[in-house]
Amino acid sequence: MKEQFNTALGNLMDKLIGWFNTIIESIPNLILAILVMVAAYFSAKYISRLVVKIANKRIEQDSIKSAISRVTAVVVVSLGLFVALGVLNLGKALTSLLAGAGVVGLAIGLALQGTLANTFAGLILSFRKKIQIGHWVETTGFSGEVMDINLKDFTLKEADNNIVIIPNKTILDNPLKNYSLTTKMRIFLECGVGYESDLEKVQQLTKEVIANNFEQVNSAEDVEFYYTEFGDSSINYLCRFWIDAESMLEKLRAKTKAIIEIKKAYDKEGINIPFPIRTLQFDNKLDVNAPNSNTPVNNN
Repeated sequence: MKEQFNTALGNLMDKLIGWFNTIIESIPNLILAILVMVAAYFSAKYISRLVVKIANKRIEQDSIKSAISRVTAVVVVSLGLFVALGVLNLGKALTSLLAGAGVVGLAIGLALQGTLANTFAGLILSFRKKIQIGHWVETTGFSGEVMDINLKDFTLKEADNNIVIIPNKTILDNPLKNYSLTTKMRIFLECGVGYESDLEKVQQLTKEVIANNFEQVNSAEDVEFYYTEFGDSSINYLCRFWIDAESMLEKLRAKTKAIIEIKKAYDKEGINIPFPIRTLQFDNKLDVNAPNSNTPVNNN
């Protein structure tokens, strides 16, 4: 029994001495690994700030800039960790760590597929110069001013002051019309005049009214005017002209002003803008007092 105890004690001492020797031999590598981690930590902070400065020139959204900064810091620290494990000759631990990270990443990706799709879509949208906060856009049936673009959704404020929140992925997958990319918009105005009207006079008067009330229109010749059809109650026309505008509200205001001024001019010149009229004619056959041929006549 004593011999077995001494043997076990000797094995334990040999194991402890082996561990101690391994630790002593690994001290330089351990110090180097610690230095690598410290360097990775400070490098992550410096690179993160540098990324924020670069992002400030291209991205207005604070949430996205913060997310990019954090992701950059995590990537730098992760690289430092992998290098430190390699210095410590922990290749198996590094392999296990990578395998575990892959499995965890796959599980998270499947569980948060929609969320991750919106996140990546938000990052892509934030780098698009053609979509910025303050632009007036139209997409998926909604039109309004872009109020915010974050990692989850795209926020619009419509003309009636309602807020519309749209997932980023939906914005990325659908067509988007941006009214703010150009400084000019074309106004389309449709109307009709009576058949008794002098059509040449109507054309010239309409073009002069537009030219006199909009500074962007240099002369009446810049206004397009086309008669389109012989309608049921009027001869219809289409009038088109350009204005300096970047939002749908400005376009609506300009169209409203044009309608008001054209109506004033037509009233002054006695030009009629007719509306549909239906005439109902009742002949004697529908007279309630008329004798009905189907009613029998009593001769008594």
